[in-house]
Amino acid sequence: MGSKSRKFGEVFTRAQEILRKTFGMELVELQTRVEEKDDEQKKDLEKLGIKKKTASTNTKTFILRSVLHPSLIEIAASPDDDILRVDQADHTEDDVGDEVGVLYVILALILVNGKTISDSELRSLLKRMRLPGAANVPQNNQSPLQMFTFDAFLTICIRQGYLDRQRVGEVKGAGKKRGRAAVGTQAGGDDNANAWEWRWGSRAMSEVGEVDIARFVTDFMVERERAETGGEDEEDEDEDERQEAEKRREQVMKGVERAASGSLAGITGS
Repeated sequence: MGSKSRKFGEVFTRAQEILRKTFGMELVELQTRVEEKDDEQKKDLEKLGIKKKTASTNTKTFILRSVLHPSLIEIAASPDDDILRVDQADHTEDDVGDEVGVLYVILALILVNGKTISDSELRSLLKRMRLPGAANVPQNNQSPLQMFTFDAFLTICIRQGYLDRQRVGEVKGAGKKRGRAAVGTQAGGDDNANAWEWRWGSRAMSEVGEVDIARFVTDFMVERERAETGGEDEEDEDEDERQEAEKRREQVMKGVERAASGSLAGITGS
């Protein structure tokens, strides 16, 4: 903006109005890991009646986020059955889900493991869920579908800010950038000498949020339990069954929060 940089706030506000009304989107500045930790500490102190002033760290990195109603997004994201049949004909047994579904599973595993998980443990859990390292992940915004190797998919998630990977015990800013090397190319190839761990990236916090992933896990577990016990469809449930299902959801949600080792954060930058 040259010499008119002081007008940024005014321009930004107007741009937000146009984005929301015309395109159903908004600009959101990503948080740094430091800001996320400060927010957690601030919440803990507020519970004790202590107020703490924290300096805001501007990343100057923005993303576009949809403000459309979830029902509209669900309809827009619905795949075309005819296209899927053609694309799936070329898939192999190693192909899995789609990139969003796989990412949500990874975010869920990180969340319920205390918000951080070692690389070896993550891969072990994914293998048990039929997501081995040799799996192919389809890029669901391409037609015909394009396939990623699993390690390539993880690398893309790091670059896009959905996942964060670092060496165990590494201090941020200690002379080098974290998570920039391609996944699967760690120096020396010795997992013991070069242990890695995964966390949520700032974009996942701004687009998805821990609360929604916790609900994703809760819905999956409750619906699976109902299916295994021969439960009725929701349309055929009576009031007592609905109340029992809701009570079970509350129990599972609390369990997810305990497994996350702390309070669950909603979407940041809202």
